[in-house]
Amino acid sequence: MSVSASKAKRDAKKAAKLADGKMKKLTKKEKEKLENQDEGDSAADAIAKLKLQQDKDGLSDRVTTGVLESLVTSRDIKLSSVSLLFHGKVLIQDSTLELNYGRRYGLLGENGCGKSTFLRALAAREYPVPENIDIYLLNEPAEPTEYSALEYVVREAEAALAAMEKEVEDIIVEDGPESLLLEPLYERIDEMDPSTFEARAAIILTGLGFNSKTIKKKTKDMSGGWRMRVALAKALFVKPTLLLLDDPTAHLDLEACVWLEEYLKNFDRILILVSHSQDFLNGVCSNMIDMRMKKLLLYGGNYDAYAKTREEQETNQMKQYNKQQEEIVHIKKFIASAGTYANLVRQAKSRQKILDKMEADGLIEPVAQDKVFNFRFPEVERLPPPVLAFDDISFAYDGKPENNLYDNLSFGVDMDSRVALVGPNGVGKSTLLKIMTGELQTQKGRVSRHTHIKLGVYSQHSADQLDLTMSPLEFVREKYSHISQDYQYWRGQLGRFGLTGEGQTSQMATLSEGQRSRVVFALLALEKPNILLLDEPTNGLDIPTIDSLADAINEFNGGVVVVSHDFRLLDKIAKDIFVVENKTATRWDSSIAEYKKKLAKNVVL
Repeated sequence: MSVSASKAKRDAKKAAKLADGKMKKLTKKEKEKLENQDEGDSAADAIAKLKLQQDKDGLSDRVTTGVLESLVTSRDIKLSSVSLLFHGKVLIQDSTLELNYGRRYGLLGENGCGKSTFLRALAAREYPVPENIDIYLLNEPAEPTEYSALEYVVREAEAALAAMEKEVEDIIVEDGPESLLLEPLYERIDEMDPSTFEARAAIILTGLGFNSKTIKKKTKDMSGGWRMRVALAKALFVKPTLLLLDDPTAHLDLEACVWLEEYLKNFDRILILVSHSQDFLNGVCSNMIDMRMKKLLLYGGNYDAYAKTREEQETNQMKQYNKQQEEIVHIKKFIASAGTYANLVRQAKSRQKILDKMEADGLIEPVAQDKVFNFRFPEVERLPPPVLAFDDISFAYDGKPENNLYDNLSFGVDMDSRVALVGPNGVGKSTLLKIMTGELQTQKGRVSRHTHIKLGVYSQHSADQLDLTMSPLEFVREKYSHISQDYQYWRGQLGRFGLTGEGQTSQMATLSEGQRSRVVFALLALEKPNILLLDEPTNGLDIPTIDSLADAINEFNGGVVVVSHDFRLLDKIAKDIFVVENKTATRWDSSIAEYKKKLAKNVVL
């Protein structure tokens, strides 16, 4: 949603924040108080506020500092003394943020480090971003309305144009027609060109997966994923000066991801992108910002360039660290062996001063290694084929042959399968997984399942099974109380999937999407399935965790079927790629990289 707020509202928010002081993590009593508020402010409302990072009064839970160093009229943004606290936890400390017009920044960091929180703070102007820089944060779907996808985007564009024209009038009245703030506004108004609104909106929506039928569908009749696409289309169409995209590919298929990558690589304003797809970051970004060690560290180039530069820096740092440590050991050894000889004592004192100066100047630190968590799915019973087979099946949701999603499809999965299902949204990839589980019944043909088959399903909605008012530790202990009541046992189970420390005891509504995904994976492993059906398993996971998931899939001794928009994951795990389209699933005989090239050739911008 657009986050341009009036100065009065922001001042009121800041005043309230100062009065409240640092936000504390919710205690058990505070949780109970939230859950028992007056009628009309239900537990669901309280959870929604937690997700929005607001306290019970709707005020921001974030505490920020920042000093504007760039000119108020500049299209570049430079902030110094940047800090960010969330529930009293320091996420960023005394950093510099420099964003240059025309650059596209990938924001990196492990799950839970505060990437989404930082974007929210920027969007809410809790940092001193100049008023002439308009901001759009994509982090929630379009509202359910009576307007179609096309009408929604066009209306938002018209509203943005009207707001700019009003801003021009206000500036002329307040600062006169010579104001330096007017020129960029005039440029943007000229670029908008209302006569092309509908045509340009249609191109963007089509690129994001809408067709001639769905583009006319009312947003109130769409799922959350499709309304998120509408919100993304609006963001791309309006082209704000500062565009903040938080995992924009999460609800897209491979084809739409390729289109978005091609579109964003030409974005000519300021883009900050959170994405967990290394492939996508490589294609889009001109710079990277790494949220490591509570700092914002800026790198030039795309993700691969960042990884190479960081490796070189860390190699040099370790060489300098080892050299300094050897020098310190040598100095200490000399001091210890100096004895009482006058000339040696003088040398020892001199060397002690060298040591004291080294410590006062700050010793070189060893490289802080990234936390690497090794997902592991448990060993399972090997089943002889056929484990799961479709023989000449046909399926339609309404049972009518003319509306079949599948016609006469034959398909099989065994214990050695590593199958990737690819293809545009709406052709039935998730439907195929539901037929495998038995959630949907075919109208024709036969689905054969081994008598000992145990399916483990991870879907985009798996996190919905979590009670967000509880901590992960409380939730798994209560859900599986028949296995163990020992907190240490459950700490170990969650830790295996990368959820450690505070992440285990914090309320799940305050955790990142990636941290909640880890809880779901831990639950999935407890079920010990021999066939895994994974529908968009990478959503919210950081890049090292996706690599760990790929390793876990490759080492798993059961079968795996994956639907994913992450090309890199598919490149690592897929033995068999099936393109789902034209009411069937056809084997793709080349690599996933070749499939991406094929999609890129069809992109229309």
